[in-house]
Amino acid sequence: MIKVQQDPFDAGAELSRLRKGNTTSGATAMFVGTVREGSGIEKISAMTLEHYPGMTEKALGDIEAQAHERWPLDETLIVHRYGRMEPGEDIVLVIVLSAHRAAAFEACEFLMDWLKTSAPFWKLETRSDGADWVAAEERDNTARDRWLKDPGNG
Repeated sequence: MIKVQQDPFDAGAELSRLRKGNTTSGATAMFVGTVREGSGIEKISAMTLEHYPGMTEKALGDIEAQAHERWPLDETLIVHRYGRMEPGEDIVLVIVLSAHRAAAFEACEFLMDWLKTSAPFWKLETRSDGADWVAAEERDNTARDRWLKDPGNG
């Protein structure tokens, strides 16, 4: 399931909704990404994420479908926010349910690696000295590219 929204999410409530009535999944892996203020001299005061409605949901759905093709997953949820957020606010939530933990852990990591580099969101970091558009870092691309070599053993 994909949710692209401006409003904050409640990770615990989302987890409860996804697991309600599920008695077959033995493993749950969850990741919450949060705006951080950064480590430079000028701290980040806000991050603004922009996206194209329709295109973004399709791209996230494609990434989610790839995870379901690679691993035996019972349920997945991706919640990604857009708009202006301040340090401490949550940006993204990924929850994966599977019968076994290895599949849940791997699929959750795969989803985040691909979301970080391939999801069509544009990030503007605002600091007291100005604002800059942020691109994926080389380490993010390296994390994503390892899945091209190791498709998962599902």
